Amino acid sequence: MSQRSPLLLAGLLAAAGAAHFAAPRRFDAIVPRSLPGAPRAWTYVSGAAELVLAAGLALPRTRRRAALAAAGLFVGVCPAHLQMAVDWRDRPAPQWAAAVGRLPLQVPLVLWARSVARTSGGCA
Repeated sequence: MSQRSPLLLAGLLAAAGAAHFAAPRRFDAIVPRSLPGAPRAWTYVSGAAELVLAAGLALPRTRRRAALAAAGLFVGVCPAHLQMAVDWRDRPAPQWAAAVGRLPLQVPLVLWARSVARTSGGCA
């Protein structure tokens, strides 16, 4: 695995986490209604988690744990992506296709994070 791979994953998570704070309304809209509390709270919590994981991935000492946690996060956000696909079923076809297309993209993200964890020394 490239030495840059963990840093690329960290960058992806940092960008996604920052987006939760810069444009929270679009994330609020996909928070599953079954979750307790306000959608904005979940938006901020998930954005903060992504920022923390990005920082953990950037540091070799915490990289393995952060990568495993990132894999879990990628699995954990699947209900939000599914909610988005359901909610957007009446939107124009390109938007709905984009929402549905996000679902299978979680698989390579999980595998990427697991690969980073496997090849990282750090603490477990």
